[in-house]
Amino acid sequence: MLYQGDAIRMAREADNVVVLTLDLKAESINKLSSQVIGELQEAVTALERESDVAGLVIASAKEVFVVGADITEFHAMFAKDEAFLVDMNMQIHALFNRIEDLGFPTVTAINGLALGGGCELCLTTDFRVMAESAQIGLPETKLGIVPGWGGCVRLPRLVGADNAVEWIAGGSQNDAATAFKVGAVDAVVSGDQLLDAARDVLAKARAGDLDYQARRAEKKGPLQLNAVEQMMAFETAKGYVAGKAGPHYPAPVEAIRVIQKGAGEERERAQQIEANAFAKLAKTDVCYNLVGLFLNDQLVKKRAKQYERDARTVAQTAVLGAGIMGGGIAYQSAYKGTPILMKDIKSEALELGLKEARKLLTKQLERGKLSQTRLAEVLSNIRPTLSYGDFGEVDLVVEAVVENPKIKGAVLKEVEAAVGEETILASNTSTISIDRLAANLSRPQNFCGMHFFNPVHRMPLVEVIRGEHTSDAAVAATVAYARKMGKTPIVVNDCPGFLVNRVLFPYFGGFSRLVELGIDFERTDKIMERFGWPMGPAYLLDVVGIDTAVHASEVMAEGFPERMGQDGKSAIQVMLDNQRLGQKNGQGFYRYEEDKKGKPKKLHDDEAHRLVAEVERETRELDDDEIIARMMVPLCLETVRCLEEGIVGSPAEADMALIYGIGFPPFRGGALRYIDAMGCAEFVALAERLAAELGALYAPTERLREMASRGERFYAEAGGDA
Repeated sequence: MLYQGDAIRMAREADNVVVLTLDLKAESINKLSSQVIGELQEAVTALERESDVAGLVIASAKEVFVVGADITEFHAMFAKDEAFLVDMNMQIHALFNRIEDLGFPTVTAINGLALGGGCELCLTTDFRVMAESAQIGLPETKLGIVPGWGGCVRLPRLVGADNAVEWIAGGSQNDAATAFKVGAVDAVVSGDQLLDAARDVLAKARAGDLDYQARRAEKKGPLQLNAVEQMMAFETAKGYVAGKAGPHYPAPVEAIRVIQKGAGEERERAQQIEANAFAKLAKTDVCYNLVGLFLNDQLVKKRAKQYERDARTVAQTAVLGAGIMGGGIAYQSAYKGTPILMKDIKSEALELGLKEARKLLTKQLERGKLSQTRLAEVLSNIRPTLSYGDFGEVDLVVEAVVENPKIKGAVLKEVEAAVGEETILASNTSTISIDRLAANLSRPQNFCGMHFFNPVHRMPLVEVIRGEHTSDAAVAATVAYARKMGKTPIVVNDCPGFLVNRVLFPYFGGFSRLVELGIDFERTDKIMERFGWPMGPAYLLDVVGIDTAVHASEVMAEGFPERMGQDGKSAIQVMLDNQRLGQKNGQGFYRYEEDKKGKPKKLHDDEAHRLVAEVERETRELDDDEIIARMMVPLCLETVRCLEEGIVGSPAEADMALIYGIGFPPFRGGALRYIDAMGCAEFVALAERLAAELGALYAPTERLREMASRGERFYAEAGGDA
């Protein structure tokens, strides 16, 4: 053994080939933490001392190769100054350059995920051999930074500027066939042949059949593009990527600039350009929040896995109600491999549900995402029925009938009589209390909420709602089923609106009050979209459905009358009174026409503005920042209340639910990170100023006032929950 550490071991094998194996102790994955980088330094030093080495294979003993740097270290590391970050990256560049400059041929055997720093380590060797099932990529721009350990330098020289820009700016994970096609890897083999293939590549290099020195020269020299080719490759890409990324995400465009600036330089100078850009981006709020979002997502997934460990198998499910929502749930379940019964009381409704599933599958077929055989297989997993005849074999039932407590209560009681003693019942309610719906059930311990967001196939979040009597077993089974469907489940406790809708309706309340002040709702939409929301509040109400929003607001007003009660008629109610239901009937705050792709296109409507004028109580001039404050403060305060009341278990889960459920701007990190960024004391002062004029919806809680006085935060500096 030439070297043995906690993450790396290195041994000389036959023909004087050395194999460096990455195998991080007590972890299921390999990552390049500061400890592992330290061991890699030691291993390379040990290797440089050896004589008669004929070649090096870098391999992994885990199912993955290396998933990247240790992101849990980022917040503490990025809190240091730019000079420190530049120096840190240049030290790693020096280490990776030593690997690239070894006096013998080198090859990486990529057996699984090779992402970020893991991919950059692969790029240091002369050759790369990849398992068919492996994936490779540089996703750093998704964290608000650029690749900092040579990705912007080596990848363009290997695969060409266009391919490198696509990989780096897009932050994509690429399969083995794609990697081979563009030249990122030299061979693709089955996993069991990987190490033999790597040794074979070294043998060919030693024999002179493969020129490893020429490979190195290509990676270390300038990019072979003339001035016109550079302009074509980079300037066009910058415009396209800027349009796609939007103004709030600077990293993708900065990555292109880094590749462009380094294109005419030798290796070390290009690496300095990369290190400088990395350090600059690492200090931004966007990077801080996107790293926090990643850490929050990991925490949410970890908690879901803990539930999953205790869950009994859900092999057969059913959905009650075959509308757009029921059809979407049936599609998602069947597509992800769990057979599902779809029950309704009318044949026409069942056909509508099947039509929804067929439509989604046909789109996948047209995009080449699935075959005709796979389409037929998924459809065969959906069995329409008008009766409860086969419900005795069902493990979990999702109730997705109309959002009416009496109807839902009756249907749930009916289905409870038709299923087994252990079957879980889950209501896809968006606002109605789970305890209220459980009142008529004889087995309330088997009942919980399972709130999907529309459209089901796109929206990642599922709220799993625990009622007073809901058992741990019911929650665990429902969480496991949601994960099997490819969703991110977050467990919350029962209250009107649960977490996401409870938080969303104060935001709509802020909007209604702005309309009453004569603020043009189209202006508010534009301001909130510039702030980072995917759509403004009026547009969102049209998409949700005006009738749905009015019903939900009535539930919320009943549950929280002091904050969410409405004095007089709101603009939303005026829309409903005039049968303007939003996108579903082509008119709401906006008018809608189908575009060439058959999607609803939003258009200005004078009639909507005339109707809204009915609720204006005064005309006030407000600047953009004041409009943002009046929209965001109620949403953030309700999130705080949900955390304080134990409706949600942690700041991380609260923020991720808002990002995944209603499109809270990811680069702002979530409502609680938004308060942290502003500063708790400043946020409380803003809320109190607004509450003096606007009342309870804007009033901070006593606990939040205490946090402000003590200088506390929701998140610790290192990024975890405070």
